Amino acid sequence: MINKQENEQGQKGTVSFVRDAQGTFRVEEVPERAILVGVSRRTEPTSHEALDHLDELESLAVTAGAIVVEKMTQDRKRIDVSTFIGKGKAETLAERVELNDIQLVIFDDDLTPVQVRNLERITGCKIIDRTGLILDIFARHARSNEAKTQVELAQLEYLLPRLTRQWTHLSKQYGGIGTKGPGETQIETDRRLIRSRIDHLKKKLKRIERRRETQRKGRDDFVRVALVGYTNVGKSTLLNILTDAGVFVENQLFATLDSTVRSMALSSGTTVLISDTVGFIRKLPTTLVASFKSTLEEIVEADIILHLVDAAHPRFPEQIAAVNTTLDEIHAGGKPGLLVFNKIDVFEDSDKLAELRESFPEAVFISAARGINISTLMSRVEELIELQYAEFTFSINPVNYRIVNEIHEITKVLATEYEDSMVTIRCRTNYERATQLLKRFPDLQRIV
Repeated sequence: MINKQENEQGQKGTVSFVRDAQGTFRVEEVPERAILVGVSRRTEPTSHEALDHLDELESLAVTAGAIVVEKMTQDRKRIDVSTFIGKGKAETLAERVELNDIQLVIFDDDLTPVQVRNLERITGCKIIDRTGLILDIFARHARSNEAKTQVELAQLEYLLPRLTRQWTHLSKQYGGIGTKGPGETQIETDRRLIRSRIDHLKKKLKRIERRRETQRKGRDDFVRVALVGYTNVGKSTLLNILTDAGVFVENQLFATLDSTVRSMALSSGTTVLISDTVGFIRKLPTTLVASFKSTLEEIVEADIILHLVDAAHPRFPEQIAAVNTTLDEIHAGGKPGLLVFNKIDVFEDSDKLAELRESFPEAVFISAARGINISTLMSRVEELIELQYAEFTFSINPVNYRIVNEIHEITKVLATEYEDSMVTIRCRTNYERATQLLKRFPDLQRIV
């Protein structure tokens, strides 16, 4: 193997040349060596929380293909506007970069363009923040045309205000007198191109969103259940065991970005549509939430939400809070649902599992991977559906056979009586569906 010492940006060790069996050289990407940086801003200085968060950041970095060499934390009551961590800590970081042959520094918080530029100048190393890392992972995992479009839009909106540092090879100054020249011209050209591309992608997503709305209208006749949860808690595994969906499953963060909807028959005979969509994470970038609006609508329009939790994760309460925060942001909080603790098969201490059951008496405890307590989960889903339903009695002229047939198809009919050229149908359905029937069919009358 012949290692290329510098890539186009002057960063060491990211590219190598490898000779294959035919003697042809090919370029091969070498994992970047990274340092993770976290800051605790609590009133009582402690680095424990920052270290815990860096564990998750490490998982993200490994998912993106980096090798984490070191972690650094700092307790600060106020963030430094120029370097985020302060000049002294930045110089210490530069020393660690040089000592450990680091090509990448990842911050657990979002940085301003000025902070990134200053840190890169001090360390001589590439600097990215948490949002940039997550966007990179999404770009790597996007498979469908919709997911790729959503991720590209989020990336461009993230990049647009950060363009000022992309052209330092053309202009050494960053504003004020003396900055007119090729650097600024190139930046303005790129801004126009990016804005044009953003407009194009937004229009494309609008078309995708309209198609999704049409698809969802065809599902109005079914109870819809959405699987939500922190990334890598086992949502796709559960969907596969419930519906044989064949969704891609891998033990890594954000393995699934596309929403998948499958039908599932309950023991009562009710058919429900169950959907799995992108997992949530602490400090999920707002650009991603906005770009994935059409995908997240599956959750917004669901009748019931199953909130899946990794029972074995040491910080699951924080993960539950992060998911609830995101649900509130997309206006899906407060929906009927169940808290479902997954991965109970990995518990070695039965007492800890017993304590968890005692702390969350209304929750369901399962193992999607091993199929443990799945029937219990389905029974609880049926109970929840029943609670959302009520009995309704409708009256209609039987010549309107299409309406009569539809009532039989989308509700649970309890009794049908024919009298005086009218048919009376007593059925069970939820209030939303009953309201939709009355709006769609003016001849339909409800008997109270």
